[in-house]
Amino acid sequence: MAKLRLVHRCTECGAGQPKWSGRCPACGAWNSLIEEVEGPDELTTLAAGMALFPVGIAQPIGDVDAQNIQPRGTGISELDRVLGGGFVPGSVALLGGEPGIGKSTLLLQLLAGWTGRTLYVSAEESAQQVRLRAERLEAIRPDLWLLAETSVTNIIASIDQLAPELVIIDSIQTVADPDLASAPGSVVQVRGCAHRLVQEAKRRGITMVLVGHVTKDGGLAGPRVLEHLVDTVLSFEGERHHALRLLRATKHRFGPTNELGLFEMADSGLIPVPDPSQLFLADRRTGVPGSAVVSTIEGQRPLLVEVQALTNPFNGGGPPRRSVQGIDPARLAMLLAVIERRARLPTGTHEVYASVVGGVKLTEPGVDLALCLAVVSAILNRPLAADLVMCGEVGLAGELRQVSQTQRRLSEAARLGFSKAIVPASAPDGPSGMRLRRVSTLPEALSAAGLIGETASGLHAVT
Repeated sequence: MAKLRLVHRCTECGAGQPKWSGRCPACGAWNSLIEEVEGPDELTTLAAGMALFPVGIAQPIGDVDAQNIQPRGTGISELDRVLGGGFVPGSVALLGGEPGIGKSTLLLQLLAGWTGRTLYVSAEESAQQVRLRAERLEAIRPDLWLLAETSVTNIIASIDQLAPELVIIDSIQTVADPDLASAPGSVVQVRGCAHRLVQEAKRRGITMVLVGHVTKDGGLAGPRVLEHLVDTVLSFEGERHHALRLLRATKHRFGPTNELGLFEMADSGLIPVPDPSQLFLADRRTGVPGSAVVSTIEGQRPLLVEVQALTNPFNGGGPPRRSVQGIDPARLAMLLAVIERRARLPTGTHEVYASVVGGVKLTEPGVDLALCLAVVSAILNRPLAADLVMCGEVGLAGELRQVSQTQRRLSEAARLGFSKAIVPASAPDGPSGMRLRRVSTLPEALSAAGLIGETASGLHAVT
């Protein structure tokens, strides 16, 4: 009988240690060592898989055939946008996202539109459950094969039998290798199964997508080596109570990682959103204090999003409440201090609630100016102009700094009917027909927006 041994395995780098410690000696991660039981066969499983590959031969780089790395379109416009044209044959992608966000729905729609034989491996749901979802999405077709299996050996045998062009593994955390003694979902199992599947995809030249679980912090579960094994890492995000879904590539060996795909969840599945700005502003109410429209950049795509703020006078009894959604709380706290110090408006005596409409998360600094104007508009109970858009970074000295791709931001705003914009003084010219108010400081921006005026003694609110 094979002898088993206890190993403390790091969930970040996969390194094994004979005893537990608070910090992994290999990668330096804290509290990442977990207990696992390993057998002697596990030491040779990965090495045996390497024998599937022929011995590499060095050649001049100019003689390498580049025809096999041309991407193939998926038939889903937003997915092709993120992938730079589609999947490359022989590539392996890892798709992560929270439970119920729509990963399986997206992949079934991918299989439904793929021309050629495909295989969907369901290691979590039964075949009947997948069939019901496929009927709802109208994804029933003869070339789509379904396998409910958790053994990686049986999965590879089915790939041998069917010879598909595209394989979906849902999910890699529930697939297990019978040759490994560890439990399914452990670091050894996830790493070993992913390594074998990646080898098979490369050797056969087929496209493979692995579905991965995420942790409570939003990162991909399992060892960090899992992300290094694959060619592409996709992140599917969104609020479960909102219809909008965002697809990003955090790693992509065949193209850029700064593109963003947008989908809307409907009864018939995920619908690509070609004009997201129109969707974000569809239900916007004009003439309401605390509402500002910012032109932001997500990847290479300009978006117009509404930022809302609500304030209430605070009578003491502890620090005033700050609540945010879609914005960094630390960024809001800093901007409130800048408003009070540089614009002389009492933010410390108000509770502040700030939100980005539509479930979008804005992390770029170009949203600073819109957030400041929305807060001041709420404090003074004075609405901003309905056709006003803004973008700019606010510094601690109250200065306004230019942000990237300002011309693209303003062109998108002009397309949607916005005729006035507040921008930093160093910003380039905008599109024809749009009036730009160039400002250097936050007080100048508040004055340009009609929220405050300037007197000989200083600033005062416009009444």
